[in-house]
Amino acid sequence: MPPASAPVTAPMTHVPLPIETPALIAGVQKTHKTKRTKKIVLFSLLGIVVTALILVAGGWLWYQAQLSAVGTNKNEFIKVTIEQGSGPKTIGQLLEDKGVIRSQPAFSFYTRFTKTQNKLQAGVYRLSPSETTPEIVAHLTAGTVDTYKMTFLPGATLAQNKEVLMKAGYSTSEIDAAFSASYDSPLFASKPASSDLEGYIYGETYNFSSNATVKDVLARTFAQYEQVIAAHDLIAKFQSHGLTLYQGITLASIIQRESVKGDEAQIAQVFYSRLAIDMPLGSDVTYQYIADKTGVARDTNLDSPYNTRRYTGLPPGPIAVPGLAALEAVADPANGDYLFFLSGDDHITYYARTLAEHEANIANHCKVKCSTL
Repeated sequence: MPPASAPVTAPMTHVPLPIETPALIAGVQKTHKTKRTKKIVLFSLLGIVVTALILVAGGWLWYQAQLSAVGTNKNEFIKVTIEQGSGPKTIGQLLEDKGVIRSQPAFSFYTRFTKTQNKLQAGVYRLSPSETTPEIVAHLTAGTVDTYKMTFLPGATLAQNKEVLMKAGYSTSEIDAAFSASYDSPLFASKPASSDLEGYIYGETYNFSSNATVKDVLARTFAQYEQVIAAHDLIAKFQSHGLTLYQGITLASIIQRESVKGDEAQIAQVFYSRLAIDMPLGSDVTYQYIADKTGVARDTNLDSPYNTRRYTGLPPGPIAVPGLAALEAVADPANGDYLFFLSGDDHITYYARTLAEHEANIANHCKVKCSTL
């Protein structure tokens, strides 16, 4: 039996791995580099777009902010005179300098954008910082004569009236010149030439045109005062009590500052009773007025003819402008024989005939107010 043959093993075949040639490697690297470059370019473009959008959004927000109102006080006005031939840039700069708008460039851009740059009209305006730039532009393109309201309050002093005029846009020099000017009016017939206009700017709300001067404003208040005096026959009624118009206004001004609404006539009775017996009026508001006016400390012993605690009779002049109720109280005082009064902590006026009664009223009703005189 022939020997078994050995198994035949097939020879191993080796498959050669691909050889990475330099050209192949370079191609792969170039592909990766191209992709990275595209990503960089894409991100760069995206960054530029985002930056541009941020800048546009930021610019728009800035622009909108610059168009907003400078302030919030609707009662404040600034006088602005736009000369004939003024261009948008000049007008915008004037408005910015006056504090009416925030930005001249924003104003100029807005007028170009809205095609109103050639519609801005010359004139005298009373503009409020509470208005936005679009509102002010609408104001200037309308070209109508402005009117505005001004309110002087009863009980206000001359210093407080000056503040009202300053808020309306008048300069200090304009106000001072008008306050020192002479006025031809029967209102001043008994007024000493050396006295100022304290007590004479009648408290009322008035409408004025934008080109009204301070003298125009004052003349209007004087005319109103004359009408009130004539309508209520105050000159004759004051004279029946031995007072000139000036003295009647002076006494009424004290009553105005002392009174709680509705008690004017009875307070007038107290003062008339004191004047009749040569007793000091004893009004704290008189020495407080002159102390504030002259810039000294309030002191009950202040040596001034305005201190009616120390000096008998009326003070040299009014301490405020009286309202109609105070004027009528001087003309027609209430009946009675009271010599004392006080405004209690509860804002009720208490009267007394004797000092003992008055001191009891202080103890019972005026613990706070009477401790701060």
